[in-house]
Amino acid sequence: MDGLSAVLKQTIKPRWQQRGFSFRWARYKGRMYSAISRQIEVTAQPQFLEGQSMPAEDKFVWSYTITIANKGFETVKLLTRHWIITDATGHRQDVRGPGVIGEQPVLRPNDSFTYSSGCPLPTPSGLMVGTYGMMTEKGEHFDIAIPAFSLDSPFDKHSVN
Repeated sequence: MDGLSAVLKQTIKPRWQQRGFSFRWARYKGRMYSAISRQIEVTAQPQFLEGQSMPAEDKFVWSYTITIANKGFETVKLLTRHWIITDATGHRQDVRGPGVIGEQPVLRPNDSFTYSSGCPLPTPSGLMVGTYGMMTEKGEHFDIAIPAFSLDSPFDKHSVN
C-alpha cells in the first residue's frame, strides 16, 4: 500500500463510522444482528412468517424482535424511528415516525426495552436497517444505529453465476 492509500484509508471512513456507530454482528438461535452506538446496544432478530405469507400472490411477511439495551451511564429516551426497507428488486421504502409501537420508552442505565413488529414485502427476501432518534435527560439529541438485517425466506431462489 503506497503512502497516499494509507492516508486515504485512515481519513475516509464510511458515514456510519463518521457518526460514531460501531457494529458487532452475532449469529445464534437463528439470526441475531446487533449494533452499539453511544453504549446503547440494538439487537434485531427477524423471523419469516410462512403462515401469513402468500407466495403465489407475491406477499411475504416477517416479524422482527428488537431489544434496545442501555449499557451506558445516562438515562435516554427513544423519540423517533427511521427504517430503510429494501426488497429483493432494490425498491427502497423509508419509514419514519415517533417512537416504536406507540411508545417512547425511557431507558435508565442497565435498562432494556423489547418489542416486536412486522414487515410485509412483495419479494421473497429483503433488508432492513435504520436509526432511532434518542434524547438524554439534558436534552441532547443523537441517533443510534439499528443493525442491517436480512429478511430471508425459503422461497428466495439463489443462483450462482
